[in-house]
Amino acid sequence: MERYLQPTEYFDYNQPELKAWIATQLEGVPDGKVEQAKALYLAVRDSVSYNPYVFRPEPETFSASHALKTAESYCIPKAVLLGAAARSVGIPSRLGLADVRNHLSSPKLIEWLRSDIFRMHGFIELYLNGKWIKATPAFDKRLCELMKVEPLEFDGVNDSIFQEYTEAGEAHMEYVNDHGVFDDVPHEFVLSGIKAAYGHLFPDGKAPDAIEGSLVQDISGN
Repeated sequence: MERYLQPTEYFDYNQPELKAWIATQLEGVPDGKVEQAKALYLAVRDSVSYNPYVFRPEPETFSASHALKTAESYCIPKAVLLGAAARSVGIPSRLGLADVRNHLSSPKLIEWLRSDIFRMHGFIELYLNGKWIKATPAFDKRLCELMKVEPLEFDGVNDSIFQEYTEAGEAHMEYVNDHGVFDDVPHEFVLSGIKAAYGHLFPDGKAPDAIEGSLVQDISGN
């Protein structure tokens, strides 16, 4: 269990800015691991905007501190940020990876990926009250409101993964392939999976070109 508590290259809660942010999020939060986990979950979910277009292959972009610094990221770094914050207060955490089918996206995002399968979707597992609990802080409240999906809550007791249905009863996301759990970001494994799924994003083996915009802009039209 000790390896799920250590700071790492990616779960870098020993960084001063990250330590200060964690302390701020826990001000006034009642003692107890569950309450701390719930507060940290909401902080990560809503203070870092979800934007898949900011994906970069460089290792440092997968770290908790990078997600916090940029204030916009996607599922893996946001999960790592929650996991790092949890480790800092003595809650073991590990990264989960899976492929999901996305039924609620923007035409621009689907065109960019050329697929409705999101390869290497990341979530976090927290060890609370003697068991591992899944938490998924990817989609922030603002984006959920635009997508007409209830923001995903986390009670520290039950698994919290993407909503299966929208408010209108339409399918939202489904998990189609499980890649397992990891005590740190398996960067090369993640990158190889993404390259295999979206080879067109890596012309001649080079890093993807930067893309402007965000999912919020896609949906809102702004």
